[in-house]
Amino acid sequence: MAAIPAKLALEDGTVYTGRAFGAPGEATGEAVFNTCMTGYQEVLTDPSYKGQIVAMTYPLIGNYGVNLDDRESGKPQVEGFVVRELTRIPSNYRSQGSLDDYLRDAGVLGIEGIDTRALVRRLRVRGAMNAVLSSADLDDASLVHKARTRPGIVGRDLVREVVPAKGFDWAEGFVNPLVTYLPSRPPTHHVVALDFGMKQNILRCLVQVGCKVTVLPGLATADDVLACKPDGVFLSNGPGDPEPLGYAIETVARLAGKTPIFGICLGHQLCGLALGGKTFKLKFGHRGANQPVLNQRTNKVEITTQNHGFAVRVDDLPADLEPTHINLNDNTLEGMRHRRYPLFSVQYHPEASAGPHDSGYLFEEFRQLMG
Repeated sequence: MAAIPAKLALEDGTVYTGRAFGAPGEATGEAVFNTCMTGYQEVLTDPSYKGQIVAMTYPLIGNYGVNLDDRESGKPQVEGFVVRELTRIPSNYRSQGSLDDYLRDAGVLGIEGIDTRALVRRLRVRGAMNAVLSSADLDDASLVHKARTRPGIVGRDLVREVVPAKGFDWAEGFVNPLVTYLPSRPPTHHVVALDFGMKQNILRCLVQVGCKVTVLPGLATADDVLACKPDGVFLSNGPGDPEPLGYAIETVARLAGKTPIFGICLGHQLCGLALGGKTFKLKFGHRGANQPVLNQRTNKVEITTQNHGFAVRVDDLPADLEPTHINLNDNTLEGMRHRRYPLFSVQYHPEASAGPHDSGYLFEEFRQLMG
C-alpha cells in the first residue's frame, strides 16, 4: 500500500513531514512527549492525555502489538500519535492486533518517519506547544495558522470530556499471575473513587489491597460521596488544568477532614487547591516511566511513572500541608500529607501500568489510613 503523507505543525512555525498511519484526517492538541520504552498502549488509553498529541521518544513503536488487557480505558484518548518508526507486523504471544489497525479502528491519526529527537529537543527548549497533525491538509502555512489559533490547555475543563456518564462498582483486582507487586487481601474497606479520567489499574490496585470500590463521576458532589458512607475517598488522575475545576475543588474541600483521602496526579493537584495551595503549568511536563522521586520520609529514591503538565507549588504550600516527595530532576513537589487530617496525595502514578512498582506501597498506606 502506498504511503500517505502527513504533517505535524507546531505553533512556533516548525513543520515536520512524515507518513500517516491509523485513521486519516486531522487532529489538534498540545504536543508533548513520553520517555517510556514500552507501554505505548497504556499511554494511548490514559484519559490524562485528552487534548494532547503524544510523541514517543523510543524510536521503534508497535513491536508487540496491542491487546485488550493493556488498556487503561475503553479506547485511545490521545488526539494524535507521533513515532519515529512504526512496526506494522507485531511479534508477541499476547498480541491481538497491530497498533496501526488499533488506531485506525479508533479514529486516531498517527505519523511516523519524522525526527522525534529534533521534535523533543524543540519541546524541551521552547516548552509544550499547540500543534496540528494532518493527512488531509498538507499546506504548511495553513497548518501553522491552525496551531496558533486553536485554544490551549490552560483554562479548559477537559475532565468533562472523559468522566463516566454514571457511577459503577469495580471488583477486579490483578488477573495476570505475573503481576504480584501488591498482596491480595479480602475486601474490608469501602472506597468511593472519584473518576476525573481514571486509569483502570488504579482500581485494580485498590481492590487488590482489600477495598470494595464504588466509582462516581468526577462531577459528583461531596453529598453524593458521603451518601455512599465510604471508609475512604480516592481522587483520580485526569487531563488538563486543575484550576478551572471549581466543582471538584469544592468537593475535595468539603470532604477534607470528614474521611480519609488519597489523591493521585490531578487528584493531588485538586487537594492542593482545595486546601489553599496553588498550581502552575510546567514548561514541558513529566511523562514517562523513569522519573526519580525522593521520599523525604524514608530518604529513599523511587523510580516512578508520571504523566502531568501541571504541578502544585511547593513554596506556597499552606502550613497544614507537609511535602513528602520531591522530583529529583527539577525539585517540583511530588507528594504531600496533611498534618491534621487523614489525607495524602502524590503527583506521580504508583499504579504504574506501564512502569516500575517502587511506589505500590502507597495503596497499602491508604488501606492503613482507613484503619
